[in-house]
Amino acid sequence: MDELKVFTGNAHPALAQAITEYLDMPLGRSEVFEFSNENIFVRILDNVRQRDTFVVQPICSPVNKSLVELLIMIDALKRASAERITAVVPYYGYSRTDKKDQPRVPITARLIADLLTVAGANRLLTVDLHAPQIQGFFNIPVDELTALYLLSDYFKKKDFNDLVVVATDIGISKRARDLAAKLNAPLAIMEKRRLGNIDQTETLNVIGEVKGKVALTMDDEIDTAGSLVDTVATLIKHGAKQVYACCTHPIFSGPAIQRIASCPVKEVVVTDTVPVANNKKLAKITVLPIAPLLGEAIHRIHSGQSIGAMFEQ
Repeated sequence: MDELKVFTGNAHPALAQAITEYLDMPLGRSEVFEFSNENIFVRILDNVRQRDTFVVQPICSPVNKSLVELLIMIDALKRASAERITAVVPYYGYSRTDKKDQPRVPITARLIADLLTVAGANRLLTVDLHAPQIQGFFNIPVDELTALYLLSDYFKKKDFNDLVVVATDIGISKRARDLAAKLNAPLAIMEKRRLGNIDQTETLNVIGEVKGKVALTMDDEIDTAGSLVDTVATLIKHGAKQVYACCTHPIFSGPAIQRIASCPVKEVVVTDTVPVANNKKLAKITVLPIAPLLGEAIHRIHSGQSIGAMFEQ
């Protein structure tokens, strides 16, 4: 492990520290700060020549600053003659813009892939992409981990009777089906539509039986929580006796926390792929640590072991 170095920008240093604690090694030393003119400066303070290097940086709020920090860190490592640079991006920002669904719009998720590759990344390690096809935007190896096992193990311990897993839309239905299979529960799907380019959705119907059951909704991320509130209200209207929610990425932007606090959802279970500030840690929000999963993946990448074997159960 002497040839392994893990660095972090300012997006989520606590996660990087937890990963290095799992790996039983010190965090790589670097300077990453912003000048008064908003230009970002990076300096790698450790020798990385011919080293296997990893940069932990979710593309989260402030999104554009986090992205540019990541790109500059990768460039700094490349110019310092690092042997291999892996971008560890637990949350891949701009992932919702993964296709042209309107005239004259960009495919920003592809642009981010190009930027990371041109900057010098040799590999991407991420968690639960919004759309699986984003892997195909890269011409470098992509390892996509999943929080499915963390979430399923947590809810198995609750030993619910009459549980139904609810996919919050058609796009997440495959992942929700996998969660339902692990919990030996049936699957229901919310039918909804997005209202233009604003952060609003309209729930139309519930496909499946939820009456008299404990409903567990699943999504890849919770942003403003508007969709969550709408989904919970619809499930209760259709007879669900309790509603729980889970997701991988707790973005919690804008009015999300106020909405969750006033919503009748019993518990919201998330991981810490992005930082959850103390003022966002409600009693009904449970944060599961993702660092052991990422740490084990980094160890396996460095030592040439299989990533897929982590999920063979």
